[in-house]
Amino acid sequence: MPLVSSSSYRILLLGANGQLGFALGSSLKALGEVKALTRSEADFSNAFALRDALLPVVNQFQPHVILNAAAYTAVDKAQTEQTIALQVNAQSVGVLAELAQSINAVLVHYSTDYVFDGAGNTPWAENDQTNPLSVYGQSKWLGECAVRQHCLKHLIFRTSWVVGAHGNNFLKTMLRLAAERDTLRVVEDQIGVPTSTDLLAKVTVDILQTMLPATQEDVRFGTYHLTASGETSWHAYARYVIAGALQRGAHLTCKPESVEPIPTSAYPLPAPRPANSRLNTEKIRSTFGIELPAWQVGVDAILDALV
Repeated sequence: MPLVSSSSYRILLLGANGQLGFALGSSLKALGEVKALTRSEADFSNAFALRDALLPVVNQFQPHVILNAAAYTAVDKAQTEQTIALQVNAQSVGVLAELAQSINAVLVHYSTDYVFDGAGNTPWAENDQTNPLSVYGQSKWLGECAVRQHCLKHLIFRTSWVVGAHGNNFLKTMLRLAAERDTLRVVEDQIGVPTSTDLLAKVTVDILQTMLPATQEDVRFGTYHLTASGETSWHAYARYVIAGALQRGAHLTCKPESVEPIPTSAYPLPAPRPANSRLNTEKIRSTFGIELPAWQVGVDAILDALV
């Protein structure tokens, strides 16, 4: 594929109506022409049907980069919907990887801290042993494997606790519940990093500006951990959200001090969660010279937009 100016790249975005896809849709315009497909136009629940739907699009549009923001993210439902979770997060991702390789396109794929088992308290590095605890985590790991196997020019971004002004997420759930209840009980022994969709989109675009002209031999292709900086618990995160919303004039029944800390054992769920979701971001920062802001920066921006 010939080199082109950065404003003339063709970008195919999948999962455009999701939380991350929504943020990517506007940010990617800085790179060139964006063709954004929603779930109804590119359904990942059947890999064979997805291939049939995308093949004519890829052949006609000839994208320089394919971004996959589509995913099955119902962590607990995945325990009993293993077939569909694997179709969306693994088999269909393999189809994308094959299509990207066939036209020498860069494939950007997003993965998760759930590929690790959450043991210890040290941030996970990219080459640490994976050991997903849940069907969801296993399906995302298999999706990563499919990308590595079928597409040489790939960028896999593992992230955690994704949050945005668009779509459903923990932050919005806390605001809704805090408006309905006097007290909340939130897990305090799971540690991770809330990462905004705007940050994910910005870093994706910044890296693509560097990597789109690269050949498949470029050693910078590969897997990276991408989160905001810092760390917190779900409990401290909930208190921060509620305090921030109140400062912005929200009418909430529950106050920050009324958010009670509880252990994971007190809130059993079908799918086990990793206790340690810290991801080491040294590789992405040193490779691309990227600065990652504190997680509070992204959360504050979302609260500014919502409250």
